Amino acid sequence: MWTAENRGQYERKGRYPSDVTDEEWALIEPHLPPERRVERREVLNAILYVLTTGCQWKQLPKDFPPKSTVHDYFVEWHCDGTLTRIHHALYAQARELTGKQPTATTAIVDSQSVKSAEKGGPKSMLPATMRARKSKARSATSLSTRLA
Repeated sequence: MWTAENRGQYERKGRYPSDVTDEEWALIEPHLPPERRVERREVLNAILYVLTTGCQWKQLPKDFPPKSTVHDYFVEWHCDGTLTRIHHALYAQARELTGKQPTATTAIVDSQSVKSAEKGGPKSMLPATMRARKSKARSATSLSTRLA
């Protein structure tokens, strides 16, 4: 719950609201690959800016690294699992801070979920295994050709 006391703790004071704070950077930095051509924190800030605002890569503000560099890092970090490792590490730490085990130990499955999983359906089948639909368009073949 937001209170006057804790509101300041969550206030974003960076250049953009999506920029990581020093405390957040201290948690994330160990999980990133070694720095190469550009500062990783600026790349991460640019990625978070795109994800937060929903802007296109080519619309990144000019004070970030070049859009091609940021996009290349994003693709690399996604493909090599860096972003997933960061997510899992921060998730586990957030659970531990609240006094819970690092990973969830309980799962709740309701009867409707079980029925849906057992029944399956078109959404759960691969398109290649589904039967082709008949076209509703008129055939270009004339009636005399089809009757012959």
